[in-house]
Amino acid sequence: MPKKLKVRLSLFILLGWVLLLLGDRVDELRVYQGASIAVYAIAIGSIVLLTGYSGQISLGHGALMAVGGYVAALASFEFGVPFWAGFILAALFSGMFGGLLGIAAARLSGPYLAGTTLALAVGLPSLANQFSILGGEQGLYFDIGMPPAILGESFTQYKWFYWIASLAALIVFFLLSNLLSSRYGRTWRGIGSNETAVALSGSNPQRLKIVAFTLSSALAGLSGALLVMTISTASPSAFPLALSLSVVTGAVIAGVSSLKGVILGSVILVAIPEVADAISHRVGDTLRISSTLPGLIISVLLVLAVLFTPNGPGENLRHLLHKGKSHK
Repeated sequence: MPKKLKVRLSLFILLGWVLLLLGDRVDELRVYQGASIAVYAIAIGSIVLLTGYSGQISLGHGALMAVGGYVAALASFEFGVPFWAGFILAALFSGMFGGLLGIAAARLSGPYLAGTTLALAVGLPSLANQFSILGGEQGLYFDIGMPPAILGESFTQYKWFYWIASLAALIVFFLLSNLLSSRYGRTWRGIGSNETAVALSGSNPQRLKIVAFTLSSALAGLSGALLVMTISTASPSAFPLALSLSVVTGAVIAGVSSLKGVILGSVILVAIPEVADAISHRVGDTLRISSTLPGLIISVLLVLAVLFTPNGPGENLRHLLHKGKSHK
């Protein structure tokens, strides 16, 4: 095993141990939020792969998350498939759907691709209302069952969600970090900066774009299945347009060209509802403000990030540190 791979594996094992300890030392709300952070982290990672590396802009990843969420729920609800197999199926079907979409996306660029994926995010989740097998507006119930008895009576359902989502995120980011540091990752980054140069070097940019879209869609589908797990239902209301815009905002805040900031982006997305709730209680008009304020905060954060930290706070800090060292 190469030395870099050993170091990376050791770091991920250590991080997993830290997450395990944290899950036993915080209350139920924080445990649930930890599971949500893991879900958002995978979704943001899919945007980093697609946009930060292959240069393809998607504003409709919420629709791909919906595909994964419905596949997992349908596999469990209709066919009795174990939840872990449902997650695998969610990633596979979302990847195949994304691969078909990627064939068309490889011929589009810039605002055309962004507009196409945005239309997908608007229309696809609402199609569930037209098919009774998908549960209509109420959706499909998704129950992964109680935690194994061996974990003890004090091991709650929320801790079970946290363990599953955190383990999935660790596996995803271990594989994704190795992939993006490989020749494929370097080639994808080359496509994003100079597609013509990549073509002249002997690679096929269109094919590589399709592969990137497929892998990104698979990750989005997995995050959608994990999201459905945490809310126990796959329904159109679980995958609104705001979800797509939230994931994009989280990716921009994280630094769309690097995986290092995904936790920061996902933590901010999970914290926004709490901030909105605190503000609404202070103002007084709780129901109206709490329903509209999160979207406003996300919009403001996206604009501020694009204006002042387009590469993400973490990437900007790294550049500042590097600049400071070079002056010494």
